[in-house]
Amino acid sequence: MPRYKLTLEYDGSEFVGWQWQANGYSVQQALEEAVAAFCGEAVRVHGAGRTDAGVHAEAQVCHLDLAGAPAPDTLRDALNAHLRPRLVSVLTAETVSEDFDARRSATARIYRYRIVNRRAPLSLDAKRAWQISRELDAEAMARAAARLLGRHDFSSFRASACQAPSPVKTLDAFEVTRQSEKIFLTARSESFLHHQMRAMVGSLVWVGEGRWPEAHIDDVLASRDRRSAGPNAPPWGLYLQAVLY
Repeated sequence: MPRYKLTLEYDGSEFVGWQWQANGYSVQQALEEAVAAFCGEAVRVHGAGRTDAGVHAEAQVCHLDLAGAPAPDTLRDALNAHLRPRLVSVLTAETVSEDFDARRSATARIYRYRIVNRRAPLSLDAKRAWQISRELDAEAMARAAARLLGRHDFSSFRASACQAPSPVKTLDAFEVTRQSEKIFLTARSESFLHHQMRAMVGSLVWVGEGRWPEAHIDDVLASRDRRSAGPNAPPWGLYLQAVLY
């Protein structure tokens, strides 16, 4: 039975997240229903990352097995036809070896958070970025972000419901860049804890607003206590930008 690797983009605003849930419609459910509508097969689609409700993806990766063995381009086009009008798009479909696993085979995940730093309300970026009216010092945020690089116990930035077996993760890169009124925070790691990225962004915003000195991030990290960190940034500014293999 052939295995397929799909690369997707989606607007997370209308979904309860990647994974099937009883309280709403998920990206995983949308895909599995599209597969069933296309070829009548009941399959489980396995994703590389479980994005939360409201979180977007520019390049989520998933895999599935199909007995019917359609051509990859046929599968891509058929799924897109059955996904309408949901804001999910299958960008590419390709056959892969049977040992490929979208989650376990990944070597890194890249998340990007978007902030629009201005007083005027958002129109084009509504529900796609976090608007912050108070002026942010992006350079201070970048220096504070660099203090989080490396292998650490990230309990201070971990959701209480996180199911990861260990809070220890290695943050390979964390950049903060400013382009006019837009600020981008981009992090790369093999894997992230539940809410880790949003908690780190919320804490760095407090540095950018001047509530905390840059060095306070060291104290937050060392405390291993979620109560010591800043609030979670809103989900709608977060994007799963890429999954590396």
